[in-house]
Amino acid sequence: MSSSTTVPPNVAPPIPRTAAAAASAVAPASAPFSTPALLVAMLKTAAKISDLFFTPGKPPLVEIDGKLTPAGAARILTVDDTRRIASDLIGNNQHAIENLKERGSCDVSYSMPGANRFRVNIFMQRGTCAVVMRVIPAKVPDLESLNLPAELNKIVYLRNGIVLVTGPTGSGKSSTLAAIIDKINKEQSYHVLTIEDPIEFLHTHKNCIVHQRELHSDTPSFALALRAALRQAPKVILVGEMRDKETIEIAMEAAETGHLVLSTLHTIDASKTVERIVGAFPMSEQHTLRNRLAKSFRYVISQRLVPRKDGAGRTAVIEILKSTLRTREYVEKGEADGKTLLDAMRVGEEEGMQTFDGDIERLIRNGTLDMDTGLAYATNPGNLQLDMSDLKLEAEAEAEAADPLLETTEK
Repeated sequence: MSSSTTVPPNVAPPIPRTAAAAASAVAPASAPFSTPALLVAMLKTAAKISDLFFTPGKPPLVEIDGKLTPAGAARILTVDDTRRIASDLIGNNQHAIENLKERGSCDVSYSMPGANRFRVNIFMQRGTCAVVMRVIPAKVPDLESLNLPAELNKIVYLRNGIVLVTGPTGSGKSSTLAAIIDKINKEQSYHVLTIEDPIEFLHTHKNCIVHQRELHSDTPSFALALRAALRQAPKVILVGEMRDKETIEIAMEAAETGHLVLSTLHTIDASKTVERIVGAFPMSEQHTLRNRLAKSFRYVISQRLVPRKDGAGRTAVIEILKSTLRTREYVEKGEADGKTLLDAMRVGEEEGMQTFDGDIERLIRNGTLDMDTGLAYATNPGNLQLDMSDLKLEAEAEAEAADPLLETTEK
């Protein structure tokens, strides 16, 4: 449901407009917004903006560190404003227009010459258009600038298998994969092929050749592009998302035939990732699928973005499941009492594995996160609180020592 578009043409395409939208529209008192100028003004409001929002009844909004704030223009957007902005962003992309009419939403990528690129979702709500734009940094990030674990550097040297990066929307999956691809691009001499919906980070050719294919403008589906990739001699294949059984099946085939396959899933942790993949197949095929997945997976990296204690944005909390004799057995045979992937990650720290709660504990102890925030994002807050009991006792002792009333009472 995507395609690239640049600065909009003079004639806006027909965006669907229902009777409800027409009835609720109020002629704007001010002149229409210039979409490119509005985007530039919004981006100037802060250094780290993750998303831009346009919805009738609210001014333009940006998300900074997980919080919305008005930006770029003070006045409230009307139904006609958001419809016009959506038209500018879609341009002449007929596939996106059809999707918006028939399915109620569409994805496009949008770029301004010499400025940022955006991943855009336009959707209908209450009979009107709303727009959400994810800001894609102009510079491809590296693993160090993202403060990701050093263990992820080892992915660059893998020859085959599947590496999955998982997490909710907005948890930084695309940035992590872009950093891995960029490191491969610098340190290997491969053919790298990406299949994305839409293309986000633009990779220039360095030591590698990097071909980037976008859904609907370059290929009709992930599955077709992935099957074609097997005949295009890549060493590394990035699939934007494991969306369906067919895509998973072909990705497994690619990993089994000597390719390194990188992809994402919208799952919250490693255990749920395995169950999501297995659950995409009928019961009669799940045993065989588990066996194949156990042999082909190399890493499952799960991410959550958590607000920092100092208020300076958010930091990534990472869970890493690595392929070892123990974890392969648990993937193949399924989890049972005393044999869970979480337990395997807890005892696999020396092999490069880590759990969400273990990483949260580390970040609390080094002062990056506060205790309450860490517990709110933990997988098992009760256990984490027990593990952090020594820190709590120390804090209570310090507070007690600093309390002047207690000192007076003792005297």
